[in-house]
Amino acid sequence: MTPTPHGRDLLIIVPAYNEAASVGQVVHEVRETVPGVPVVVIDDCSTDATSTVAREAGASVLSLPHHLGLGGGVQAGYKLAYELGYEYVIRVDGDGQHDPRDIPRIYEALRTNAYQMVIGSRFLENDADHTSFGRSVGVRFFRIVLRPILGKPVRDPTSGFVGVNRQALLVFSRSFPLEYPEIEALVVLQRRAFQFAEIPVRMRPRLGGRSSITAVKSIYYILHVLLGVFVNVLKFERRRWRK
Repeated sequence: MTPTPHGRDLLIIVPAYNEAASVGQVVHEVRETVPGVPVVVIDDCSTDATSTVAREAGASVLSLPHHLGLGGGVQAGYKLAYELGYEYVIRVDGDGQHDPRDIPRIYEALRTNAYQMVIGSRFLENDADHTSFGRSVGVRFFRIVLRPILGKPVRDPTSGFVGVNRQALLVFSRSFPLEYPEIEALVVLQRRAFQFAEIPVRMRPRLGGRSSITAVKSIYYILHVLLGVFVNVLKFERRRWRK
């Protein structure tokens, strides 16, 4: 059985943009799964009642003054966690697709192993029925791209159900990809010789709203992230040459 986190050991962050239809249930489920663990919703300048619903459900809310996008919201949560002294942070998306019952397993993997990041993977034990076609294509593409860069396979490189330890928090609080951050974050870890692992998690349909990733945005997503990966690898190689 996973020990109960205490003190400033674990923080749950929930990045959210216009997720009033789902964020309340997400917060309730997280608090039921890991009672006593603080939950902070990062409200990325939503135009709906996201912040109000999150507070009513029992979460603290960090309201961003400007819309920063997913990466900016996640980094704000990481900076807050690092400055407050937390050892571990687990990110749960505000749309309800991540099952909070998997949080203790991610926490246990972080706590008992030398991993800087633990990824909740939709593809280790199933085919993730609730993943869109466009996202599935992107996942398969980046599996191929990342394999030689990371030196090991990663089944779900776009997963947002992620836990990090304090070493990764230090890095990510200073620099973090601002748009579609998950894949570039893996490359940043590789440059630091940090370790990551994947564990199987459950994926559910969205509780409300709709995904912002359209077919056109899927193409933009692939091109944008591919460029970001290339830039990160190039920076790493330049540092090696200088040495």
